[in-house]
Amino acid sequence: MVYITSLCFSKLQRLVTGSGIFGVILFFTGCGGSSVEVVKTPAPAPQEDTPVTYSGPVAATSDVTQFKLELWDNISSPQRCGACHVQDNQSPEFARNDDINLAYNAASQLVNFGTPEDSTLVTKVATGHNCWLSSDAACGEILATWIGNWGAIENTVNDIQLEAPIAKDPGANKNFPDSSLLFEDNVYPLLQTYCANCHTGSATIPISPYFASSDIDEAYAASKARISLDTPENSRFVARIRDEFHNCWSDCASNANDLINGIQDMADAIELTELDEQLINSKALTLFDGTLASGGGRFENNVIAKWEFKTGSGTTAFDTSGVEPAIDLTLNGDASWIGGWGIQLTNGKAQGSTTNSKKLHNLITATGEFSIEAWVVPANVSQEGPARIISYSGGANTRNFTLGQTLYNYDFLLRTDKTNVNGQPALSTADAAEVLQASLQHVVVNYDSVNGRQIFVNGRFTGDTDATEVGNFADWNDTYAFVLGNEVSGDIPWAGSIRMVAIHNRTLSAEQVAQNFDVGIGQKFFLLFEVSEITQTPQSYIVIEVSQFDSYSYLFSEPFFYTLDDSVSIPDIPLQGIRIGVNGREANVGQVFQNIDTLLTQSDYVPAKGQLLSSLGTIIPIEKGASTDEFFLTFEVLAEQTNVVVEADPPAPAVAIDLATQAEIGIRNFAEINASMSAVTSVPMDNSSVKDSFEQLKQQLPSVTNMDSFLASNQMAVTQLAIKYCDQLVETTSLRDGYFSDFNFDQSAVTAFTVQGRSAVLLPLTSNILNSGLSDQPNNADVINELDNLITRLTDCSGDKVCDATYTKTVVKAVCAAALGSAVITLQ
Repeated sequence: MVYITSLCFSKLQRLVTGSGIFGVILFFTGCGGSSVEVVKTPAPAPQEDTPVTYSGPVAATSDVTQFKLELWDNISSPQRCGACHVQDNQSPEFARNDDINLAYNAASQLVNFGTPEDSTLVTKVATGHNCWLSSDAACGEILATWIGNWGAIENTVNDIQLEAPIAKDPGANKNFPDSSLLFEDNVYPLLQTYCANCHTGSATIPISPYFASSDIDEAYAASKARISLDTPENSRFVARIRDEFHNCWSDCASNANDLINGIQDMADAIELTELDEQLINSKALTLFDGTLASGGGRFENNVIAKWEFKTGSGTTAFDTSGVEPAIDLTLNGDASWIGGWGIQLTNGKAQGSTTNSKKLHNLITATGEFSIEAWVVPANVSQEGPARIISYSGGANTRNFTLGQTLYNYDFLLRTDKTNVNGQPALSTADAAEVLQASLQHVVVNYDSVNGRQIFVNGRFTGDTDATEVGNFADWNDTYAFVLGNEVSGDIPWAGSIRMVAIHNRTLSAEQVAQNFDVGIGQKFFLLFEVSEITQTPQSYIVIEVSQFDSYSYLFSEPFFYTLDDSVSIPDIPLQGIRIGVNGREANVGQVFQNIDTLLTQSDYVPAKGQLLSSLGTIIPIEKGASTDEFFLTFEVLAEQTNVVVEADPPAPAVAIDLATQAEIGIRNFAEINASMSAVTSVPMDNSSVKDSFEQLKQQLPSVTNMDSFLASNQMAVTQLAIKYCDQLVETTSLRDGYFSDFNFDQSAVTAFTVQGRSAVLLPLTSNILNSGLSDQPNNADVINELDNLITRLTDCSGDKVCDATYTKTVVKAVCAAALGSAVITLQ
């Protein structure tokens, strides 16, 4: 074996090795049918957590004190480990409350500070022993965090130990057909009959995955990962019924056999896929045959809340930061889990309680600074609002902070004593930079009293400067709720995927941001595809970093050549055309490595790093599921072997479809309207009053230029913005005197609006606002006549109407707004 010591090729992280597995508590409750409960180690009845007050001997050392603060205080309550593992009860007595030193001695035998996740305490709870949450994995993650805090472990990038996997040739496989017909005839009837109360999007409480959906294609896609065509009895559907007693509709064993028979009938109708003998192929691996390459290296010293979405099912996303109280999020609306850790949001949200969200208020206001860190995948670049990605708020117009999206921009709204209750003005990334893309991105927003707000995307500072004066959090509201993917009021949704969120109550430095970006996200593996027999080089491999990208695909990235034998001298080995194979055949998409054409040489091989073959990545569809899909590589040329590949002719292009006739005119979008109003009135866009109004109205202004999309609400926003511009034009003396140079604003309306006075108002407006030289435009005289009639109606000062000099300004503002808010400005 050898050790990788560089991040150059694959952002390597520490290898997580397994440890012993302990007794399991099985507690599975059905949904929509009968349930069976099996309890091997009884746990105390669920109830509110009761802190334990310690009054025994003082801690003998500083390490015992650290143990008490970071671990014992969190596990000693009767609702956790303190119900059993105390003095005179159950050994080991690591939660005893009579002597903290003795509890320390017992706990020290159960922890692993090098890899806290391998601690006996963690593996015991993570496999089902007395977890205080509905997710054993979440309990394990939280315990690992507490143990790490006790050991004061600094998160640094650790070496990865690559070991030779078991060599096996690609086998013959049964693969799912493109058509869902066999599934629909054999398996789907059972799922739809007995699972539709929960596993459909239309259920009262929808539970992902939707394998019982009324949409057969959706059901088929969700079921593939839970069906084993090669060994039907090992299907996840079967194990859920037979072994875990989940939602048996009569007798569990009989119900499991019904499913086995249905899957077997489906599998019998599918032919085996045999490996093509002409291929030059590597040995085969499944995803979990690889070396685990995720979990270490993140800087998290000041994390106060964290969601990694590892549960993968149910309606709760757990806060696994280990900082109490945990802000566990409830998924509502169109929100579902995705494979490889994450949630997908369309018109839903994941929201915490106001009580637990108060933790953010208390811990952030205490330091006066914080960071929001997230891995996100925006669904598109057309969302506005700004659409709420992460928010700690009380509604659409009140918040403590928000990370949002407006088209290609990230927006950071933050409430301080220098901004309004809605956190405006916002700090946004530059329009021209278009840093937000519909792809996986690492986003960090910082705030402190020195630098103000900062935005980092994919490890780099965007360079956007916060023009707002730094302030404090004295005005923060502690009754708001933390929410992902929407506003707490549910009316400003964001569409996309969230893979991880962490809140730090200190800012991350630029180096720490880059470090966390380099670590990456999700459960990743290094797959070592052996090619020793072909290259005649001992223990030689093509290594690729592979992760489950989402519920439908794998990400293969950065292949490199590597040998586990340090003593080997590498001869010149030609290599061309790498392709990825899945389940006995080459994948029909994603073959980005087929253009590799290189020579493996001793001079290009770097010890402990290997020889990089490509810096690219590619997406390969999931077929059977992460635990079942079998991968291998094929080569056009490797060493002395050659397989000539003739690419199939591309399909003929589809016949062009005639589009509906488009309007010859369009509507200016929100940015263009704002810029146009500024240009024709001479009022700067950064005028504080105008800028605030624009930020509030932006989501109501037109976002696209299509005439068919223009609504009455858009026109209302245009009118309101026009009024604000005209108000600032008239109320700012320098602007007013320059624009209406011949008009006397100190006279009453009756005196001011003579023929000459009207011309002094109308001519500057029409000459600045109306276009010139266009083939189709409003007639200048007609516009002046219409505005003149408006002045006549407004200056009818009969009765008790007060028409003083103040009213004169009001009339000019009204006439200005009528012209500025018209189609002259809005039409494109």
